[in-house]
Parts: sequence; structure tokens; C-alpha cells
Amino acid sequence: MKANIHPEYKLTVAKCACGNEFEVGSTKENIRVEICSKCHP
Repeated sequence: MKANIHPEYKLTVAKCACGNEFEVGSTKENIRVEICSKCHP
């Protein structure tokens, strides 16, 4: 595998429109979703 070409994988907080927040692993800093397992019927 080539060195220094892959984005850093880190823990980040995903925020739902309902206000629920949960920690996930991602290469992105901020994640916002419209529907999560808490507010989905």
C-alpha cells in the first residue's frame, strides 16, 4: 500500500435533524443526516 495517500480515518459525531447524536468512524469531520434509527418509524 502506498504511504500518505489515504485519508485519515477518525471518530466523529453524526447529527440527526431530530437532535440525536451518535459517534461513528469516518474520513469526514461533520456528518448530518435527516433520518436516524431513533426517529425513523
